[in-house]
Amino acid sequence: MGFYDLSKKKREELVNKMEDEISRDLKNKETTHIYKYSSDTDTYIRKNAYLVLGRKYHNEEECRDRIIGILDKMLSSDDDKIRQTAVYAYGEIGKKDATMIEGPFQKAMEDERSTVRNAVVGALKQMGQKNPQPTLDFAKQYLDHTNPEIRREMVHGIELRGRTHPEDVLPILADLQDEEDKKVRKMIIHVLGQISYKKGCLEKVVAELGQWENQEMVQEALQEIINVHKRYKFAAKSPEEARKYIEENFK
Repeated sequence: MGFYDLSKKKREELVNKMEDEISRDLKNKETTHIYKYSSDTDTYIRKNAYLVLGRKYHNEEECRDRIIGILDKMLSSDDDKIRQTAVYAYGEIGKKDATMIEGPFQKAMEDERSTVRNAVVGALKQMGQKNPQPTLDFAKQYLDHTNPEIRREMVHGIELRGRTHPEDVLPILADLQDEEDKKVRKMIIHVLGQISYKKGCLEKVVAELGQWENQEMVQEALQEIINVHKRYKFAAKSPEEARKYIEENFK
């Protein structure tokens, strides 16, 4: 039975049980329950495991070295679910303490499994909301990586920050306007669309695109922006308003 097949009360009891057992592992210098929950086939069980580890790290200073030691070993596990959980746990830590994430994230970005690399993207997205500058600084290191899949993943990783603060990610995207790989280009255009639909964001994106030299990418991005406004009924502007704004303000 999956996590969300349980009643709300049973879910709460399970989370409390997980926290108690993980706490005992940390106290007794064991990893039995941490590894059990971190390798569970249910995504939400694994999520609660890394949330508990993140809370323990922030709230219990005496546990920090122990947690980091465990996470480092988890990153070398043969089980990709355990490696993935470790990445997300580091993301929870990085929301307040980004000094701990660079080495582990670098290792995870070279992982053979896309699920582990994508965990870095997910963790960066969440970190970007709480601790933006270290998140963006980390992503910048990989934007000229020889592997286009890693470049694509890093562009995706800065998306969530851009939805509320497009001015933070637009200069990074501008540096990529001559990207040749099709999948990376598609992700750049996707992100430009995603950071345009909230109140006050379209204006910033359009102003930035007006400075770009790659007109082919600009035109693709503008079309994507209009398409996003069509798809998202909750966008700040209607598709017609977005189109009109672009026509009146884009040079």
